[in-house]
Amino acid sequence: MQYILILYYSRYGSTLEMAKQIARGVESVTGIEARLRTVPSVSPTNEATQAAVPDAGAVYCTLEDLSGCSGLILGSPTRFGNMAAPMKYFLDNTSSQWMNGDLIGKPAAVFTSTSTLHGGQESTLLSMILPLLHQGMVIIGIPYSESSLHTTKTGGTPYGASHLAAGGKPQQLSEDEIQLCQALGKRVAEISKKLSS
Repeated sequence: MQYILILYYSRYGSTLEMAKQIARGVESVTGIEARLRTVPSVSPTNEATQAAVPDAGAVYCTLEDLSGCSGLILGSPTRFGNMAAPMKYFLDNTSSQWMNGDLIGKPAAVFTSTSTLHGGQESTLLSMILPLLHQGMVIIGIPYSESSLHTTKTGGTPYGASHLAAGGKPQQLSEDEIQLCQALGKRVAEISKKLSS
C-alpha cells in the first residue's frame, strides 16, 4: 500500500499532536496509509548516542522509510525561525536519497509549532521546504479555499500547517488548526494518488 511519511520532531508534544491530525487527513483518502515517524534528539555531547529503537513514542525514521514513501509531510517546532537541529541533522544525512533521485516528483508539505505568535512560523516552514526542493519534491501548501485560513486566530498559513503553543507545554490545537492539519494531510494524499497514476 502507498504511504505518506509524516516525519516530525516534537519536544513537548504539540508537533506530535499536529502529526496525528495530519495522519487523520491522509487516511481519509482511500488507498493511502499514514506512516508516523520521528527522529532522535541531537546531543551537545559528541559521543552521546541513542538506541536505534526509542523507549517510548513513535518509531525513528529510517532512510528506507523515506525512500519508499509516496509523499512526505515534514514537521518541526520552531527554533529561532528555523527547524529544530534533530530534523536538520536527519535531513543532512539524506545525500544517498538525493543522489539516487528517490524523492523526485513526490509531493511534500511542512508543518510547525511555536510558543509565541510571532515566533517564526513562516520562516521555519520555508526553511524546511528548501531541502525538499533540492530533493526534487513537489511542494504542497494550503490554498485559501480552506475557510480556516480566513478565520484562524492562532496557527495556519498557506505555506503549511502551524500551531501556537503558548508557553513550553503542549496546548490543545484550535478547531481551525485541526481543520488545517487534516486538510494538509488529505491534500498531500490526494495529490500523491494523482501523481502516481
